[in-house]
Amino acid sequence: MKRLFFTIILLGLYQINFAQIKILFDAKKAESASNADWIIDADAHNLDWNPGPIVKSSNTWQSNAQRIPTPAQSTITTSTVDTFWNGGLSYWAIDCVRKGYTVETLPYNGTISFGTSTNAQDLSNYKVFIVCEPNILFTAAEKTAILNFVNAGGSLFVISDHNVSDRNNDTYDSPHIWNDLFQNNSTGNTNPFGFIFDYVDTSVTSTRLANLPLTDSIVHGSFGAFTKIKWSGGTTMTINPLVNPSVKAVFYSKAPTSGNNNVMVAYARYGNGKVVAFGDSSPFDDGTGDSGDVLYNGYTGDVPPDNHRNIIMNSTIWLAMNDTACSVNRWTGAVSKAWENPYNWGCGTIPGPNTVVYIDANKPNYPEVSSLAICKTLYTAPTVTVKVNTGFRLDIVGK
Repeated sequence: MKRLFFTIILLGLYQINFAQIKILFDAKKAESASNADWIIDADAHNLDWNPGPIVKSSNTWQSNAQRIPTPAQSTITTSTVDTFWNGGLSYWAIDCVRKGYTVETLPYNGTISFGTSTNAQDLSNYKVFIVCEPNILFTAAEKTAILNFVNAGGSLFVISDHNVSDRNNDTYDSPHIWNDLFQNNSTGNTNPFGFIFDYVDTSVTSTRLANLPLTDSIVHGSFGAFTKIKWSGGTTMTINPLVNPSVKAVFYSKAPTSGNNNVMVAYARYGNGKVVAFGDSSPFDDGTGDSGDVLYNGYTGDVPPDNHRNIIMNSTIWLAMNDTACSVNRWTGAVSKAWENPYNWGCGTIPGPNTVVYIDANKPNYPEVSSLAICKTLYTAPTVTVKVNTGFRLDIVGK
């Protein structure tokens, strides 16, 4: 009876905290300038980003993404093709909708804010903010809004491109723009996420995957495995665990597959939020978009089977996942029976009343019990497995 009651509570928490997850794709920072088309959908192609934005009378310029993609995302199914929307990130957005997320675009004339109730697209209304290769500097107010958004529990997907890749001729390109946000902001923290982009231009196919634990939500995420990644003119990062102990490398462009240099993909926590960073925009391009651009399918075409798609969606799911707190103070008894499990974790007791743990919705149910909650503490916690005398198992694992 206790187990059933606990299961009902968990299901209720899942429905409350995982429903209506909204993802906002930025189109304010010249993401459609020149051959870039890092948007999910545009009904009009009338923007001039040189340096812009300027709206032209004709429909023969760059993609002008609107807030709500069309046709309606409510009609998307498992068989929907990636050309359903008109944008270089359309397939990624469609995959997000299939996961149950709602996607929107922040248009060129939108406002990046956090905590402004009069802004319908204030970042507080979204779980994930995706910025793919910005080509216009963030203002001081925008930097503060983004950092406060992440600190308060939001998630940021950071995507750069190679050095000297200014697409709108305003003298700034994406690695410098991102580093300007990191190093010149109102917090006084010159490396808040624990990574800085290098000023390089590299093209490499890498299988140098970092050795991360089986509990890692990106490398071993629910969308699928991946073994390689391809940069087609991208940059790398230098990570610094001393300034942000949570920062982790996922791929390296050169040996060794450890350390702080030559990092292609990284992720970290900041305050209550999360950040994922890629050093190249090419893996996100699905080969669709503005007909005047050179279209290129890196999302599913570069390193099959679907390796870019898998790492991108695993990253998105981790960013979108709420760390939902649940109380386990009803179950503080000792372990009734030691037992084996796939990862050979040790058995123990629930660590005291009023313990707060976190549900990870991406882990599958195990056959040992009819209902299972896999819970996570913050990333600094040790790994411990608990089986209480009701027969209900809790896995409390490091993030």
